Amino acid sequence: MHKPVIRPRRNRQSAAIRDMVRETTLSPRDFIYPLFVDETITEPVPVASMPGVSRIPLAGVGQAVKEAAGLDIPGVILFGIPAHKDAVGASGWDANGIVQRAIREARDAAPELCVIADTCFCEYTDHGHCGVLHGHTVDNDATLENLQREAVSYAEAGVDMVAPSGMMDGMVAAIREGLDAAGFADVPIMSYAVKYASAYFGPFRDAADSAPSFGDRSTYQMDPANAREALREARLDVEEGADILMVKPALAYMDVIRAVRETTDLPLAVYNVSGEYAMVKAAAERGWIDERRVVLETLLGFKRAGADIILTYHALDAARWLADA
Repeated sequence: MHKPVIRPRRNRQSAAIRDMVRETTLSPRDFIYPLFVDETITEPVPVASMPGVSRIPLAGVGQAVKEAAGLDIPGVILFGIPAHKDAVGASGWDANGIVQRAIREARDAAPELCVIADTCFCEYTDHGHCGVLHGHTVDNDATLENLQREAVSYAEAGVDMVAPSGMMDGMVAAIREGLDAAGFADVPIMSYAVKYASAYFGPFRDAADSAPSFGDRSTYQMDPANAREALREARLDVEEGADILMVKPALAYMDVIRAVRETTDLPLAVYNVSGEYAMVKAAAERGWIDERRVVLETLLGFKRAGADIILTYHALDAARWLADA
């Protein structure tokens, strides 16, 4: 009988050997934890479609960021649900808006943490779209002016990083210009450079109260069928001055993550989005999967595909599991 000379299984014989030859590693330092801060509540409100996730009141921000920092998670990203919405999302650049106050609370509670602000308008507009409307179309250039106002307002509140997510053409260049002119040249931009018009975002709209009142976002978010277009979007944001790029969603777009990774040397983030999270939680609740193993395998897959940073609602659990490993 033929016996193989080359035996790859030799490198799998023990946990110690597997550790030594492991190509990709996962750490809590890879994570950013999203927080939904609601101006209209005084107690946490669970998000029904995202088990384990709640909207939190402003008074809960300090505890939330301390918990993340205590698990060695280096950053949080803030999403605001304001008490007042209007046609242009003016609450987004209010100096006393919910995210501006949450930034100050977070900085006071955990000065070592990187506080990031999602920079968009879907939570702030009464129509749920990501900018100023002209008829039923988002006016790209009018929205750019408001994005500048919003980013500068977050910087004035003390944010460490802004993260524009609306997929407006020229948004990175406009925000960079606005920040620099206001004296915030050192505030980096993590751009949602490649963001698809995805069904995986569904539960997020419950969490952020941001569902569009008509139509969808396919005129500004990307067609899920397109991969080459993703590279063009990424290159444009690099040229406009982005400091970190992001691909969103992550799980169904591993090919895009890898392709973007191969075209840029900028740090690359991915967003493990609400629908991806909800599917895992639902299957785990039914006993169909091992939640811990599936979550850690999925997050490791993002790293293997090329991600440096992972925005995930699993961050707290994953950090605890990794600490116990």
